[in-house]
Amino acid sequence: MNDYPSRHVPGAMAPIPSRTAPVPPLDDELDGQLEDTAGVHAGADMIRDGIRLLALDHLTADQTQTILSTIAGADANLLTLLGLLVKRLTNPDENPALDTLDPQTAKDVQQLGE
Repeated sequence: MNDYPSRHVPGAMAPIPSRTAPVPPLDDELDGQLEDTAGVHAGADMIRDGIRLLALDHLTADQTQTILSTIAGADANLLTLLGLLVKRLTNPDENPALDTLDPQTAKDVQQLGE
């Protein structure tokens, strides 16, 4: 008890996790998925690089919480961004690559994206 501070300091006696401890390597499933999607497009490779960085970086608990809420739970989240990207890529008015599709197929693709 003599080591305890004279006034209460939240977390003062809690162990401090080492930021120098090694981060475990990627598990086979995540590593395999990252490798399977390599070379699709430079934009997709940048997303892959970001996922790899998030998985292997020394994150604080606060950073982990913020990242998790950004991926799936906050108002502005990555799932919404990916959904909007799908919507854009499947819209013939916004993706000229779909101009070669017949009108019905283009409409079907757009409906699937929406």
